[in-house]
Amino acid sequence: MGKYILKRVLQFIPVFLGVTLILFALENIVPGDPVKLMAGEKKLDPQTELNLRVTYHLVETDANGEPIRDSKGNTVPTPLWKRYGLYVNGLLHGDLGTSYQRKGQSVASILAAKYPYTIRLSIVAIIIETVVGIGAGMVSALKRYSFWDILVTLVTSIMVAMPAFWLGMLLQLFFGIFLKDSTGGGFYLPISGAGGPGAEFDDWVYYILPAITLAAVSTAYTARIMRSQLLEVMNQDYIRTARAKGLSRRDVIWHHALKNALIPVVTYIGIDFGGMMAGAILTETVFNWPGVGFETYRAITQRDWPIVMGSVTVIVVVVMVINLIVDVSYAFLDPRIRYGAGKNE
Repeated sequence: MGKYILKRVLQFIPVFLGVTLILFALENIVPGDPVKLMAGEKKLDPQTELNLRVTYHLVETDANGEPIRDSKGNTVPTPLWKRYGLYVNGLLHGDLGTSYQRKGQSVASILAAKYPYTIRLSIVAIIIETVVGIGAGMVSALKRYSFWDILVTLVTSIMVAMPAFWLGMLLQLFFGIFLKDSTGGGFYLPISGAGGPGAEFDDWVYYILPAITLAAVSTAYTARIMRSQLLEVMNQDYIRTARAKGLSRRDVIWHHALKNALIPVVTYIGIDFGGMMAGAILTETVFNWPGVGFETYRAITQRDWPIVMGSVTVIVVVVMVINLIVDVSYAFLDPRIRYGAGKNE
């Protein structure tokens, strides 16, 4: 197991370098001068502009931090390979860069302030996905061709075809506007924000609609995967053998069928959780949720590349770590799986 984990961790290195290289290339391919983007419509004086170019390593500097000039007195642009090296070196030291639009605020501090909101929303959404998805899939498989099976199949088909942002707006319209108008303000749910001091509702109420929206499509997929896997496992020879031994249907399902059926489900839920933790841009934007997804959307619209690059870099790391945890969890779900074991083991 230890060798397998070490091997997977070493595989992170080329993935990490590849992603950062692509992001760095995109930043420099997309038209636009970073310094002019920071200034907006204002015109910077030459010295201020030069200081900004030095700060963001856009021009070469000497050992004292002074800009190097050529024979004509012009500053020398920093080569792309050198800027990339400085960028990666900063990442390895926890420096994600400095925002162009947030008055010199570091990207790490911005993401640190936003990630707790995304993490809490993701945890609530993944609980909904796990409980409802696995439960609905089991009911559908164990009561095949019944009313409940048809209902689960119909609902999941609708949810899979419905975009998350559209579902979010429908929930806002019904629970936030229609119910408020029809009950005279007696009952409704918040449709924006995450609560806090002076909020109209308790903080936990603000999680209801965004979490349902974030989990909806994934819950439908989880239910469908659970149904198909459980039906397949229930037809295996070892299940028939367990029944022949006189085990009850309950024992056969819980002690024999469920563990093997859960392996693909756990894979999907784990990968999906990584995506949620990365920041659901559409859901957070629709509900004005102050998480990393909404922050990334704002950075894209403002062309604040350090925030975009920093958030995507963190997303890659989070997804890789969660995928590793999912892979390792297989050994606990299926005792036949032993990573790093010899051929004769």
